[in-house]
This record gives sequence, C-alpha cells and structure tokens, in this order.
Amino acid sequence: MIIVTGANGKLGRGVVEQLLKRIPAERIGVSVRDVSQAQDLKERGVRVRHGDFAHTESLLNAFEDASQVLLVSTGILGDDGIRQHQNAIDTAKKSGAGRVLYTSHMGSSATSYFPPMVHHAATEVLLRESSIRHTSLRNGFYASSLTGLIGEAVKTGELIVPEDGPIAWTTHSDLAQAAAVILTEKNWDGPSPNLTASEAIDMEGVAAMISDIVGRPIYRKVVTDEAYRAYLAAQDYSEVRIAITLGLFRASRNGDFAQTSNALTDLIRRSPLTLRDFFKESLPL
Repeated sequence: MIIVTGANGKLGRGVVEQLLKRIPAERIGVSVRDVSQAQDLKERGVRVRHGDFAHTESLLNAFEDASQVLLVSTGILGDDGIRQHQNAIDTAKKSGAGRVLYTSHMGSSATSYFPPMVHHAATEVLLRESSIRHTSLRNGFYASSLTGLIGEAVKTGELIVPEDGPIAWTTHSDLAQAAAVILTEKNWDGPSPNLTASEAIDMEGVAAMISDIVGRPIYRKVVTDEAYRAYLAAQDYSEVRIAITLGLFRASRNGDFAQTSNALTDLIRRSPLTLRDFFKESLPL
C-alpha cells in the first residue's frame, strides 16, 4: 500500500488524485491530522487514518501495511520540524515500508540563505542515515508562492521587491503528477533531478508578464533589503516570515533556484504549465 501524508494539503491531495488514476483505491492510504476533511477520499475507497508526525502511535497505525510512504514536508522549521520528520522516517522504517519519498526542493542546502532549504537538507541527511531506501523529490519552487510576493501589485501597478535572481516557478499540480509517476513507475534512489518548469524568470520578467496579462503597466521597484524588511513589517509580517521572505531573494540572487531540467517534462509526458498560464488561472484580473 502507498501511504501519502498531508493528504488534506494542496500537494498531498494532488498526489492522491493522481494515484487514483493509476492504481486501485484500495492500494492507497492517507495519513491526515483531520480525518473529517478526507471523508470524500474514504468514500472513494482510499484508506483514511489519523496520523500526526508528533505522535508515533498515530503514525504506526496510519503507516500499517505500507510498501511506500510519501512524506510531505510539514513546513515546520527548526528543531521541532526536524524532530517530526525524524519521527516519521523512523516510523516508516518500523512499519516495514520498502521506500520513503520526501518532498524536498531544488536548492536544498545546509548553507542556503533560504531557511526552508536548510530544513530540507537536514531531512535528507536523516533519510541517508536511516538506511531506508529513499527518494528526495527536488521540487521546483511552488508558483503559488508568487501570489503573496506580488501582493497588491496588480492594483497599485508597483511590484516592490529587493534585488533577486531567476526562479524556476513550478505548479503543485504538475509536481503532484510527477510524484505519482515516481511512486508507481520509478525506482530512483537518493535526490531526484530538479523537477522544474521549463523556464526560470526573475521579478522583472514577472512584472512584465503580469502587465501583459492584465493589460496595464506593472512596474518593478527595486528596494534595499532593509527597505523591504520595513515594507514587510508594515504589513504585519512576523520576524520569522520576514526572514524567510528575505532569504528567498538572497538565495535567488545566489542562483539557487535558476537551474531548470527536463526531468519533470519527461515524467508527466507533456510540457509543464507555464508561469503565464498559471497567472491567467490565478490572478485577480
């Protein structure tokens, strides 16, 4: 049985939907913190069980009979997040799973300026040290993150950001499909190739693209990191969120998210959704 954690989230639910197109529902199980939000999956024949990375007993039950476990990153940074990932890895191994897949990220590095990349790198170390067969999915940067960075730019005509570098923005839906293919067809060990869309674009390009789509000028305004920090603070961003957001721009300036790959195209057997088409679907026009 393939177990998918975090199946009430955007990526986890997308993976389950893709798996349902490939294998019988009775071969799919989900581990979720709130089973009431996954009743539709239960009605379709998916095994739904409560699982919390912080509680081993719940995971032992959720991972029962697992052949593979897809660990969707909790997004909890720092020691607490690493402890939860360690717990999930240990429990998957104890449950007899033959392989663990983890939703890592392109640019995963212990020295990254972007805090989530340090978190992913630490989890990849845990996987290597566990001796369990594993695959780290080096996902491209989620395009949905852009909606928050764009903020009010569509209304104001001004995209306020610090200096940046190109990012290979990639959609949850394409990455979910790729994960399902890897779970059912691929035997990759260790880090996957970068799973990205076909282009990397900086915020200057983003502003130009939005301008073209909405039919009115959107200008990119480059500010210093200090000015951007103040800009975010004025919007009631917490210090943690400010550090993460600024870290993204610093890491992109370092080229951490610029490298593209054909691996995603090969897996899903089509071209990934372009950023332009993503904007057409998601922007408030």
